[in-house]
Amino acid sequence: MKEQILIRAERRAGLGKGASRRLRRLADKAPGILYGGGLAPVPLAIGYRELGKAMQEEAFFSQILRLQIGEDTQACVLRDVQRHPATDRVQHIDLLRIREDLPVHMHVPLHFVNEDSCEGVKLGGGRLAHNLVEVEVRCLPGLLPEYIAVDVADLTVGQSIHLSDLALPDGVEVVALALGADHDMPVVSVASRRGGGADDAEDEAAEGSAESSDEDDS
Repeated sequence: MKEQILIRAERRAGLGKGASRRLRRLADKAPGILYGGGLAPVPLAIGYRELGKAMQEEAFFSQILRLQIGEDTQACVLRDVQRHPATDRVQHIDLLRIREDLPVHMHVPLHFVNEDSCEGVKLGGGRLAHNLVEVEVRCLPGLLPEYIAVDVADLTVGQSIHLSDLALPDGVEVVALALGADHDMPVVSVASRRGGGADDAEDEAAEGSAESSDEDDS
């Protein structure tokens, strides 16, 4: 498992919209909250530089984080990030405490491999269509995968890889599949290209010959 991302934070004293605005503007810190785990919520203040560095990592959004508040360190996961609609600056962040003995629900990114050698693209002239870029899984925190690899090498034109086809680590399950077979969505597929292909050229040539024959007959 990849090393967990460490986020340093401090307890936030002032609450309310006014205090949050001052925190963002004057202290250059984002307000946040840590909750869950049967314990009282803890208002947080996290420096924008600290937060920005952590958010550059893909794992920040899908993996277990280590939150350090003073001398204490708590395992948690990201639950929500609120951003300014114009500047995209973080306005508030929600973190959820976790316990090692309780399953978590997390959205894990999909990594598509062997796209350059995909049979349907390389030999069949098709194109890859990515229907999903992440998938929600359920597992114990210690089993949470960093990502799920999707091998498209043998995928041919018209074929798809569904959620039920994914190769998952032991102890990890796709949440959608527990809802029934009708939730077994396609993850990636190879679609035939429309326009400009060899088949289109042959069709156009055939149509042209037919038109010439009709003119000769007339």
